[in-house]
Amino acid sequence: MAQHNELGKRGEDAAANYLQQLGYKIIERNWINRKYEIDIIACDKEYIIFVEVKTRSSNKWGNPEEAISDSKIRKIVAAADFYVKEKEIDLPVRFDVISVIWNNDKSTINHIDDAFLAPIN
Repeated sequence: MAQHNELGKRGEDAAANYLQQLGYKIIERNWINRKYEIDIIACDKEYIIFVEVKTRSSNKWGNPEEAISDSKIRKIVAAADFYVKEKEIDLPVRFDVISVIWNNDKSTINHIDDAFLAPIN
């Protein structure tokens, strides 16, 4: 596995563990269906939460969450819409971002809940 893929997997593992420690239930990890992909799908008592995880080895070139483009947001929203309809989920949707910075063997996690709203077409 390429080094950046390993780093991404470590970041997603750290994010999932972090969410579980907060009491979130992890429903799916690395959910893929056709052209759609979501890193983590979780829920709490109020929401179904679609989580985008961004991992970097440092913030030398900016914080990881800054790498989420408008195009990526539109793809996440489309994937969430597809997932909610396919699974017939009747909960409000929330979009979170978790950025992870690995420094040696320690991670720093920044959880941005309700990070963005679904754009209006």
